[in-house]
Amino acid sequence: MDIKKLRNFYKNKRVLITGHTGFKGSWLALWLSKLDSEVCGVALPPNANPSHYKLIKLKELVSDEYLIDIRDYNKIKKVFKKFKPEIVFHLAAQPLVRDSYLKPKDTFDINIGGTVNILEAIRHNNSVRVSVIITSDKCYENIGQIWGYKEEDRLGGFDPYSASKGAAEIVCNAYMKSFFRNRKIGPLIGFATARAGNVIGGGDWAKYRLVPDCVRALSSNRPVVIR
Repeated sequence: MDIKKLRNFYKNKRVLITGHTGFKGSWLALWLSKLDSEVCGVALPPNANPSHYKLIKLKELVSDEYLIDIRDYNKIKKVFKKFKPEIVFHLAAQPLVRDSYLKPKDTFDINIGGTVNILEAIRHNNSVRVSVIITSDKCYENIGQIWGYKEEDRLGGFDPYSASKGAAEIVCNAYMKSFFRNRKIGPLIGFATARAGNVIGGGDWAKYRLVPDCVRALSSNRPVVIR
């Protein structure tokens, strides 16, 4: 990785990150702030304790911050209009499979409806040049194969979380082909989705995560539960 080239690209770029209070989002915001970007964060308050967001004092590093729900389109639209981002990273989500069984409607509303709100805000904001939407490797239909899934494999999902991420991919594809590649009815931008797998790293204190669960169990002298 050529840090000099990265800094030259990101320096003074206006970058909007949704989900900046979460594990992945806080690392991305920290990294971009170190590359001299102007970072705007949009997310709910951190729900982990301790919190990587609080530990690194991210609020002091970002240019703007809005602790709002991505399901509120009017608020999202106002943020885009005010900040005028050039680059958008969408990470905000309901990220846990187990929670999706407990709150399926919230999972679909956030992961599908919230993504639609971000795409609509991008569509109606001429400042955006590049957008990356983070979904999940759970977006594929699980057919029990022992090898890895490929991008052309069928989308699906039997649990609400996986289904919501598969649906988000379909929505993103529709926006890309209907609007972001058609200058007549939408902005012509660089657009991609990234299907993230399990990420391991410092600052992840979320529940139902293998490594954090192991550390919590071992530090309290309890058996490690492997699901």
